[in-house]
Amino acid sequence: METLKKEAINAISRLPESADIDDIMYRVYVIDKIKKGQEAVKEGKIVPVESLKEEMKSW
Repeated sequence: METLKKEAINAISRLPESADIDDIMYRVYVIDKIKKGQEAVKEGKIVPVESLKEEMKSW
């Protein structure tokens, strides 16, 4: 598995030369959120769809 640093470097290198710091920060932010989501799934920290549907009824 690719390290977070290598993944960030690869993602940044694929950005256009005109990318600014906000573009870079957003890309790294998205990578972080995806990694954290994948870890949560592996640890079983998920909410079943049926629970979400019930919650949405109260909106």
